[in-house]
Amino acid sequence: MAATIFTREERPFVAAVSSLGSGNPFLPERIAGEQQALGDEFAPGAPVWRLDSSKLDSNPNSAAIQRRAEAFLADVRRRLAGARRVGKEEAQLYEDLVHYVLYFRYEDLFFQEIVAPPLARGETRRMGFFRRFRDDLEHAFDLPDAGLPAAEDPAHLFALFFQVRRAFHHIFRYILGGSMAAARLRAAAWQSIFTQDSRRYRRGLYFRMHEISTLITGPSGTGKDLVATAIGLSTYIPFDPVSETFAEDFRGAHLALNLCALSPTLIESELFGHAKGSFTGATADRAGYLEGRGPAHSVFLDEIGELDPSLQVKLLRILQTREFQRIGEVRTRRFGGKIIAASNRDLATEVGEGRFRDDLYYRLCSDLIETPTLAEQMRDAPDELHNLLVLLARRVVAEEDAATVASEVEAWIATELGDDYGWPGNVRELEQCMRNVLVHGRYRPLDSRPGAEGPLDQLARQTCAGELNAEELLSRYCTLVYARTGRYEETARRLELDRRTVKRRIDPELLAELRQAGVGRE
Repeated sequence: MAATIFTREERPFVAAVSSLGSGNPFLPERIAGEQQALGDEFAPGAPVWRLDSSKLDSNPNSAAIQRRAEAFLADVRRRLAGARRVGKEEAQLYEDLVHYVLYFRYEDLFFQEIVAPPLARGETRRMGFFRRFRDDLEHAFDLPDAGLPAAEDPAHLFALFFQVRRAFHHIFRYILGGSMAAARLRAAAWQSIFTQDSRRYRRGLYFRMHEISTLITGPSGTGKDLVATAIGLSTYIPFDPVSETFAEDFRGAHLALNLCALSPTLIESELFGHAKGSFTGATADRAGYLEGRGPAHSVFLDEIGELDPSLQVKLLRILQTREFQRIGEVRTRRFGGKIIAASNRDLATEVGEGRFRDDLYYRLCSDLIETPTLAEQMRDAPDELHNLLVLLARRVVAEEDAATVASEVEAWIATELGDDYGWPGNVRELEQCMRNVLVHGRYRPLDSRPGAEGPLDQLARQTCAGELNAEELLSRYCTLVYARTGRYEETARRLELDRRTVKRRIDPELLAELRQAGVGRE
């Protein structure tokens, strides 16, 4: 008969620890797990675990559970020393308890590696505490009579714990907001890294997640690039137990490319690279972003909806075969990393209207994340404005001035814009509002600035007044027609210009203003 090592009174605690160790820290279920683990000792707090302007990411409940789990593990191991054939469920709970304790025992040391200076090319940093970690893990499972499963490979578990600490750090600090919408966004980013089943991820998915593309959609200014960065900096990186070093420096594992800012030729060269002489200006062989990328690397393609149809085909091939060629070469090269893409367009609508390939869309959307607007967040958590302003102010002013600046900006917003202002530019607009009030003591939203009746009226006025030179006029007119058609080919047809000329003339800032003003596709 299998031995029982947990009493009826102890089971709720160890079950809660098991759930917390394998669950998503940003979901509300975490709070229920902490309550179950601590009972009357549970310290109530905010319903959302987010970056608070008044404190760091410490959680008193986590610290209390860790202290209790450390003592409990020592007691349980003593019992197991004399146990015979522990049951499967008990063995699983014991393993979860060990992993939970070891993670928090070494959490601060992992964090020190995260905030350490970047490594130079070819340099490695030895993780000297790995041997202690390995010894602790092996000691916990060195109970031959208990019939426990073999301890997890120490190097693999060490790499996983470092990944978990990086993921929490980057998601927590890049994705701001105290609303449930922001909490769901953080939880979705966590699942993009570890999936919704962390045990399955640990068993084998950890080395396959780079094959699953991530598509992030949402309006401009909602932090799609920050979500991509949090995911891209949190990939699994193998650990070598002999040299006691990680295979990669995570800081260089994520690359970003804004497709809207480059012509198709430049995008192709940046992504795939080129051979010397393959086009005018190609004076030497050049490797692209995709070359040399392994499972620990990611490439972020911002504004994927702007990608030229000819390049959509090539990107589709990358996702299907993981193969590509440099421009001007026939040699096939392999891409082994992860693609993260983002768009402020509704790509499903773009597919329906023939502007985006459906096969590429379905390759990209296997992992789909949608970023909420600032208005959604404020409706859900109106008191969050001050916290956001403090966090944004810290990027500009000294730490001791951030709260004062935030209060000044918050008071100005309440008086001049009101609680119902919609923040069409989202968090990006809020940050610029804060900067304007800091510098000038005021902020004028785009649709209320004197003399700036809107981008259409402004264009008409400047044209009639003869204020634009030929280059400026062509650029603004190309941008206006493109905003209405949504397609480079159609814009080129109407203006009787080459499609590449049209793309070079697009003014990204004016395009954003036109879309914000409601000038959209016909």
